[in-house]
Amino acid sequence: MKHVVQRMIDWVEDHLFEGFSLVELSEKMGYSPYYCSFKFHQITGVSLKRYMTLRKVYLSSIALKDTNERILDIALNHGYSTQESYTRAFKEIVGVSPNVYRQNPMPLQSYVKLTMTIGEMHTMDISKKLRIKNLQNNMNEQFDVDVLNILNGEEMFKKFKEQQLMGASDYAPFNEAMCINDTTYPIFSPKFNEMRAQGHKVMLQSYEAITLATLKNNLFSKKYACIVLWFGEDMFCQMNLLTVLAYLEQINYEGVVYYHAVQEQTYDVEEIVLQLGGYRSLYKTVLMEKRMPSVDMMPVMYQGTKLYLELQKEMNEITKYIEGHRHLALNELVSRLLKVFPQYGLGDTQYIEIIDRVRKS
Repeated sequence: MKHVVQRMIDWVEDHLFEGFSLVELSEKMGYSPYYCSFKFHQITGVSLKRYMTLRKVYLSSIALKDTNERILDIALNHGYSTQESYTRAFKEIVGVSPNVYRQNPMPLQSYVKLTMTIGEMHTMDISKKLRIKNLQNNMNEQFDVDVLNILNGEEMFKKFKEQQLMGASDYAPFNEAMCINDTTYPIFSPKFNEMRAQGHKVMLQSYEAITLATLKNNLFSKKYACIVLWFGEDMFCQMNLLTVLAYLEQINYEGVVYYHAVQEQTYDVEEIVLQLGGYRSLYKTVLMEKRMPSVDMMPVMYQGTKLYLELQKEMNEITKYIEGHRHLALNELVSRLLKVFPQYGLGDTQYIEIIDRVRKS
């Protein structure tokens, strides 16, 4: 059935900005409208309407950032009948209006065309390597080598090592998964460490060796003129990023903070300067109280927060997908979840825990 859904995706992409007709799609596929709609949602984890909205908003964001087209023209060119309907859709997904985004374009989640085929291994092309090295050289020129690079987790740290992307500055992985288990404040206090260790079902000593030891010789003990945060677009990375930013406020860090937003499949990087202020409050509201903040956030963190709060629901899009695919073997189900929900950034271990919980309920 995957090849049929891929044909649907291909057809939708070819008609993305036209008046969508489920009847016309069903005629092209040779199935009933209901069956097409049902199978698309079952296989991809998202409805046809939602998929089209996510794709149109994402593609329109590129036009907002890279062209001088009027917002009305961008709306019409991307399949919206009015600027008002476009603004509503854009703000619901990105958290700010198209006009606000254009005035201050900040990172947001990439939503590329879905593919149901088995993905090839991504290799980092030379242009991405040069881009990363140029960013690092610029930092070293500005701040000498008084720079700390914090990378999202051991995998990114290993990737940088393998690709020989370590510059002259200090590097440290942030080995946590803040999108799962409870947390508290202050960050990295004894209470925090104990709570996180219990949540991960490891001894405190193991937690300290995995998470704290990687930060002990730099973030906890040295003063840096600049800290560069290399974190991806997905929910997993964004909750980690929020925690690190809240911690920098907690210790009253006074240097410059850069966020290098990494598209972890291609390793495209977008660089912005972040102003500290308000992240402790966001951390408490989102990760401790588990509710949506009333203040503005950069789009990629807004999107990550919405996904994080969706994950907290007993019946969310991931658990519903698992319910609908109970017949699959564990390895196959995990493989599909990794493919269908890349925006969450969860790994095998997290998915196995969720599957086990759903199957026991």
